[in-house]
Amino acid sequence: MTPTEFIFDTSDADFETAVLDRSVEVPVLLDCWAPWCGPCKSLTPVLEKLARDYKGRFLLAKLNTDESPQIAGALRIRSIPMVVLFVGGRPVDQFTGALPEGQVRQFLDHHLGVGEATEGEAAPPEPTPLDEAQRLIDEGALDEAQALLDSLPAEARDERFARLVARIKLASERPPGDAQALAARIAANTKDFDARFQLAALMVYAGDFKAAFEQLLEVVLRDKGDARERARKQLVEWFAVCPDPEVVSFGRRYLGMYLN
Repeated sequence: MTPTEFIFDTSDADFETAVLDRSVEVPVLLDCWAPWCGPCKSLTPVLEKLARDYKGRFLLAKLNTDESPQIAGALRIRSIPMVVLFVGGRPVDQFTGALPEGQVRQFLDHHLGVGEATEGEAAPPEPTPLDEAQRLIDEGALDEAQALLDSLPAEARDERFARLVARIKLASERPPGDAQALAARIAANTKDFDARFQLAALMVYAGDFKAAFEQLLEVVLRDKGDARERARKQLVEWFAVCPDPEVVSFGRRYLGMYLN
């Protein structure tokens, strides 16, 4: 891969394939900018330099927020420049403002590991306790994962730490309700939103995130009031803890369609 291939533009039209799908293979750093943004003009060259320096250990995607309102809305961008790191098809960390190069390097090294890559070859991230905790959760070893997270110092308890804790909680505490009875209620009344919320929670507990997303997406599609907003917020929260990037991509895509 040549240095120019480390950097590319993205938009609403190709975001899913250019950023989400690529981030399954290699971390993608998303630079959210606009032509009128002064700080963006100082940060973007720093990010481009680091993309070349890191030689493929991450890719830099540049998103013009003025021309990509759908993705800007989905990311809930309030100020720019905003930089989001995607790994495994979902965002894992972010920062706002024109940080100096040294701080951006620290941000990257925290997630990618420290070390130089061989020319033309992407170096894999170094193993971390959070990676190990995620593996344990995937294997169903919830107590071991929780013990590992509990052992981490305060400075290591970042956003990803919080998402892993939330995922353990979802898998540990069975919500009330009977799935068959709730499904029968929905079959009798497609606008029984309380039943959809309860059934979705049971599905997440069982690890079936796609089925859970489908229930809440039906609420977003059918309601125009408080239930719709509640479903949107719950979906966004579950997107952060769902371990399957394809399912997250499915949920985000349909949520964006139904909200427009």
